[in-house]
Amino acid sequence: MSRHLSRPSRPLGQSVHEPVLLQESLEVLAPQRGGFFIDATVGGGGHSVALLAASEDLQLLAVDRDADALDRARERLAPFGERVRFAHAPFSSIESLLPDGWAGKVNGILADFGVSSDQLEDRDRGFSFLHDGPLDMRMDATKQKTSAAVLLASASEDEISTWLHEFGEERFSRKIAHEIVHARRFGPLLRTSQLADLVARVSPRGRQGIHPATRTFQALRIVVNRELDEIDALLHAAPALLGDGGVFAAISFHSLEDRMVKNAFRNEVRSETFEDIARKGIVAGAGEQRRNPRSRSARLRAIQKEGGAC
Repeated sequence: MSRHLSRPSRPLGQSVHEPVLLQESLEVLAPQRGGFFIDATVGGGGHSVALLAASEDLQLLAVDRDADALDRARERLAPFGERVRFAHAPFSSIESLLPDGWAGKVNGILADFGVSSDQLEDRDRGFSFLHDGPLDMRMDATKQKTSAAVLLASASEDEISTWLHEFGEERFSRKIAHEIVHARRFGPLLRTSQLADLVARVSPRGRQGIHPATRTFQALRIVVNRELDEIDALLHAAPALLGDGGVFAAISFHSLEDRMVKNAFRNEVRSETFEDIARKGIVAGAGEQRRNPRSRSARLRAIQKEGGAC
């Protein structure tokens, strides 16, 4: 089986992604101050548009490891001209992406760790069990060789079970892993529908009608993209880039991410260099949750470097 499941070229179209916790993010980042800002996960560009619109004195570095997302962002942010710079890279390399003169002077950093609606709705990306497509899940197919299909074709039953348990918090991890290895005897798992149907056969539907494959897909996406390693690297690097009064805000969508953010921010606050400005985290209001169901699991945390005021 090929290790390169490349995607066909196709028109990208306008982003369908609605940014979560937008107003809350603006409140903690205070972009009206102007200065240097980084959107570490620019995605559809929704947060970035709001940041840039808040002040003509604001410059933005827009980062994303997803080439399709970055192309959409370039088009959407084009009206802001030279105030925006773009970087096709994982946010773990944020230190090396800084423009000259930005180090130690950044006023705000935003990271949204969620998968975008654009990625989920694109069946060719293989992120969603709701659409049949290649079992891919790579954030950056131009640089990543190992897709979810390749991963499942070679991993042991114990490895798969561990991934599902640790990264998906899946109660039926052993049963699902066993079924995956059994199914491989009759041919590789190459389609999202194959995996989703397999999981549905061996595990019951979750609470409130949650699809039984939800946690399995989450776990494999995390493994394919080394997401927790990426987040850990960002959490260690970003605070040092901020100037006095600078804010680092992070939006997480599941307990593994949120725990990492909470612990990292707590350590920064203990150093007495930072203040927690979103204690206990901020969640979406009832109106946003009704309008955008994907915001229901989102939690925003933020810390501010001493020496300035929002």
